[in-house]
Amino acid sequence: MAEIQITTTQNVNLDFKTAELNHRIAAWFIDVLVKSAYIAVFAYLFFGLLNLGKYLKTNDQWSVIAVIIVFLIPVIFYTLALETMLNGQTIGKKLMKLKVLKIDGYQTGFIDFFIRWVMRIVDVNMFSGAIALVFIGSTKKSQRLGGIASGTAVVSLRNKINISHTILEENLVSNYQPTYTSVVKLSDNDVRIIKEHFLRAKAKRDHALLLKLKEKIIGVINQQPLENQTSTQFIEVVIKDYNYYTQNM
Repeated sequence: MAEIQITTTQNVNLDFKTAELNHRIAAWFIDVLVKSAYIAVFAYLFFGLLNLGKYLKTNDQWSVIAVIIVFLIPVIFYTLALETMLNGQTIGKKLMKLKVLKIDGYQTGFIDFFIRWVMRIVDVNMFSGAIALVFIGSTKKSQRLGGIASGTAVVSLRNKINISHTILEENLVSNYQPTYTSVVKLSDNDVRIIKEHFLRAKAKRDHALLLKLKEKIIGVINQQPLENQTSTQFIEVVIKDYNYYTQNM
């Protein structure tokens, strides 16, 4: 798996690992099963319960084609629709903890999913997916043609190098409300260094170092601590706020 560092529009660096090939194949297979289940259920309803077969036999060829196309629309647009609605995931990708992301850090949009969907004709449908396998295995960021054309990549959420793994041990409460919005001006490395020095200063009760850290942070984020907030409290809140914003990007 290759590592991808994505810099968000708020200048926050997030590290991901590209999805493993076996996970991508498993996600694709799950999606195939979902589409197959749809076809099986609706075929039973229409041809079994509603006796649509009789209608198809007694109508002209174009009417039959129209009915079949309408019937297959959910299958045809399955990937495009779900990735758009689920922000880069299909049912298969969601179960396998995979997601489509823009490499440049911008929000993935409909046009990106549309390009990926159109390119599936070449990547996946032609030559039984051989082209997709070749590109995924040979490109630096494990992209198929659709990913290259749209500037996207499929990443693994289970292997995401999350800020909570590298900077904070504790989890934020679900209703946490951040105080300092400009903490996004800090980078992962900035906060990692801040935390290391903060823990050391806190353990040794080094008030001079705590004050120095506080002034450095203020100089970067351009926000003053709340009234009556100590240096320790200020730094703790800054780290938590940064954790909050990076987790919710």
